[in-house]
Amino acid sequence: MASDARPSRACAVSKSRPKPKPVEYNILFTATLCLLAAGAVMVYSASSARTLLEGQGDGTMYLVKYVGFGALGLVVMQLLARGGLELLPRLTPALLGFSFLLLVAVKIPGIGIEVNGARRWLGLGPLQFQPSELMKLALVLYAAGLLATAPARPKTLKGVTGPLLLVAGAAMLLVASQPDLGTSLVIAFTLGALLLVAGIPLGLLGKIAGIGAVLVMLFILVEPYRAARLTAFVNPWAHADSIGFQSVQGQIALGSGGFFGVGLGESVQKVFYLPEAHTDFILAVIGEELGIAGICGLLFLYGLIAYAGLRTAKAAATRYAQLLAAGLTALIMCQALLNVFAVLGIAPLTGVPLPFISSGSSSLLVLLATMGLLLNIAARSTSDLLALPGEPPSDAEDARGSRGAESVDRRGRDGRARRAGAGGGRAAASGGR
Repeated sequence: MASDARPSRACAVSKSRPKPKPVEYNILFTATLCLLAAGAVMVYSASSARTLLEGQGDGTMYLVKYVGFGALGLVVMQLLARGGLELLPRLTPALLGFSFLLLVAVKIPGIGIEVNGARRWLGLGPLQFQPSELMKLALVLYAAGLLATAPARPKTLKGVTGPLLLVAGAAMLLVASQPDLGTSLVIAFTLGALLLVAGIPLGLLGKIAGIGAVLVMLFILVEPYRAARLTAFVNPWAHADSIGFQSVQGQIALGSGGFFGVGLGESVQKVFYLPEAHTDFILAVIGEELGIAGICGLLFLYGLIAYAGLRTAKAAATRYAQLLAAGLTALIMCQALLNVFAVLGIAPLTGVPLPFISSGSSSLLVLLATMGLLLNIAARSTSDLLALPGEPPSDAEDARGSRGAESVDRRGRDGRARRAGAGGGRAAASGGR
C-alpha cells in the first residue's frame, strides 16, 4: 500500500508545480527589464543637470516621473501577461472607438493641451496622456483580428483598402493633423509589416507604399515648416543655427562619444546645446556618454525583443495569435528604428520617443501594455491559444495536424493504435505450431 501511495504523492506534486516559461518569454521579460533600468539611468543623466540649472527642484523630477509611470506600466504588463487575451476580440472595437473619440477631443480648444505648437495631449497639469499612443495599439489589435478571420483579404487591393486602410487612414490623418507625423509613420510601418506577415503580395504592398509616400510628401509640402525640416534633413549643417540645430547637436554628441564615451553623466551637449535630451534625443546622450559600445548594447536588447517576438509569432498555434504577436513586435521595433534613424541622421526628425528609454508617460504605459500582451502569447502552450470564431487553421496547426496524422498512421493501418498483447498472442500461437 505504501508503494502505491508514493507515486500518487509524486504525481500530485508534479501537477502542482508550475510549468517553466518558454525561452521566448524569458528573453522578452529580461530584455524589457534591462531597457527599463537603462532608461531610468539615462533619463536622470539627460535631465538632472538642466533641471537644476533651470531651478526645477533637485534634478530628479523626470526620474521620479519615469519611475512612477514605469512601475504602473509594469503592473499593467504583468496583468496582461497572466490573462485577458480571450477578452481582446470583444474589447477591440470599444478600444478603437474610444481611441478615435480621444483623438477628436484633442482637437477641441479647451480640452486638448497645446505644447510647442502641437495639440496632442489630454489631462490636467503634469498628468497628461497622448491618445495617439493608445491608437497605435488599438489599430494592431483591430488589424490582427480582421486579417485572421479573412486570410484572402490581403491578396487583393479591394480587400486591403476596405475596412483596414480606411480605418487606419482616418486614424493617421487625425494623428498627423495634431501635428504628429512621426506617430503616423510608426502606424504605417507597423501595419505594413503586419500585412507582409499576413501574406500580401509584394507588388501590392509596393503600390500601397508608393501611394502612401506620395501622400506623405504632399502633406509635408503643404506646410512650410515641414518642408524646411525635410531640407534640413538633407543638409543639416547648412541650417545649423535654425531648423537643423537639433540634428547638428545630436551628431556632435554622437561624434564626441567615440567608442566607449566620455563617461556616464559627463555629457556636455545635454546641458547647454541639445534640445529634448531626455525624450526624442536621448540616444544622442547615450552615444556621447557610453559611446558606440552603449548604442550597440541598446540595439542588442531591441534585437532580442525582435528575435523572441518573431519566434513567438512563428510558434503560435492560431492565426490570430501569430498575427497579433507579429504586430506587437513590429510596433515596438518600428518605433525604435524610426527614433534611431532620426538621431543618426538617416531619417528626418519625427519626434518619436525611444521605446522603454525616453521619458514619456503615455508611450511607456502603452509599450509596457504591448509587451504584456506579447508575453501572454509567449507563455501560453500551443493547445490553449485563442482562435477567433470562423478563423481558419494556421500553418502551425496544419503542420501539427499532419504530424499527428502520420504518427497515428504509423501505429496502425486502420488509424487505431494496436491493442497491447495482440502481437504477443500471435507470436505465441505461431510458437505453439
